Amino acid sequence: MLKYFKGVVVMKESVLPADIYTVVNQTVLTENDKKVLINLYQPIIGAEAISLYLTFWNDLGKRDLMSSDYSHHHLMVVLKSRLDKIIEARTCLEAIGLLKSYIRKNENLNEYLYELFSPLSPYDFLNHPVLSVLLRNNIGEEEYNIIVNEYKKHNIRKDSYEEITSSMNETFRSIPSTSLEEIRKEETLGPNIEDRIDFDLVIKSIPTGLVNARTFNKRVKSLINQLSFVYNIDTIKMIELIRLSIEDVGLINKDKLIQNARKSYEFNNNGRLPTLIFRSQPEYLKTPDGDTSNEGRIIKVFENTTPNDFLKARNKGASPSKYDLQTLEILAVNYELPAGVINVLVDFSIKVNNGKLTRNYIETIASTFKRRGIKTVPDAMNELKKAHKNKTKTIKVEPKKEIKAVPVWVNQTLESNELSAEELKELEEEFKDFR
Repeated sequence: MLKYFKGVVVMKESVLPADIYTVVNQTVLTENDKKVLINLYQPIIGAEAISLYLTFWNDLGKRDLMSSDYSHHHLMVVLKSRLDKIIEARTCLEAIGLLKSYIRKNENLNEYLYELFSPLSPYDFLNHPVLSVLLRNNIGEEEYNIIVNEYKKHNIRKDSYEEITSSMNETFRSIPSTSLEEIRKEETLGPNIEDRIDFDLVIKSIPTGLVNARTFNKRVKSLINQLSFVYNIDTIKMIELIRLSIEDVGLINKDKLIQNARKSYEFNNNGRLPTLIFRSQPEYLKTPDGDTSNEGRIIKVFENTTPNDFLKARNKGASPSKYDLQTLEILAVNYELPAGVINVLVDFSIKVNNGKLTRNYIETIASTFKRRGIKTVPDAMNELKKAHKNKTKTIKVEPKKEIKAVPVWVNQTLESNELSAEELKELEEEFKDFR
């Protein structure tokens, strides 16, 4: 499953090209859904995942309910992609609530069942506590506002008009009774987020008189987990927010809980949106696939590792300290640096400062990055390469500070393969558990 949507993908099973799959339509799909998929979902899960969804849709053909049997090799041919990339795209669809997957294991070939679900409506998507924030973080404020304006309702003044709309009882005499239990309707799932909150502790921590049997129903628990995911709220902090959101009848006011979670985060982060330290580089800022040079492979490490996991890897698996996490927060919030750029800066700073993440030093560089609009990994790497060649002009370092070590990518022309195979292998091995 996906870790924070575009983070680490863990393969749940080994799929072979000859394995069979069947697509089942559990919803009502419309042409408008395609626009929603491209405008709202694609910036979060990527074009490969959307292409896979549309391919499954196309596999339904005229039957619309259930496809014929296909092999996974069929997907490889149609999408012109490797099978591991296809399974990664499938996992994205599952995580964001567009697909459910099932397997029936056989001795020779396994059989898969893929159930398609509709995307959320624009209204539900843009008001969703998780998806709206993810979309904004992936495309930026300007593009996000363009999309919001596209879906806004147009209010027309009707003061001078008189309504003459006919009612049903005026137009029809009677409607025959029909059983609709087996009729398909639009079905949506929403994002698939694992439990992050200890609800046993939550229930024990809130006085019995404040809650009742309906307080923590399935929908409320789902919302609490989603807010925990978006705003990185732990169980103890969530208990405090829940108490502030409980109404007299013992029910949680969902709007108030969302508002309290958002206000709490904004208060602690100078009014900013949730940070990127637990997410990787936004898709629109990543470099195109295909660069297999040494530098290209290092760039992929920076782009596809979250700052939290990057620092953890640099600490040889030890979780970052609270102070270090606060430093990452500052880089993401105060200096508005994307995740991949933060990783480049962390890598440079740790090497230069003998394995320490020195806040004053790293903020000096971060201010330069912000002023110069550095948003991509290659730009950040090039900026630091130039800075190392001419320290006094580009980035001021501490007085009398002698830089004895820098990352291998700073001093060497990686396109010329001056980075040894051993050094590159060491770098990739260091991050294999986080990619």
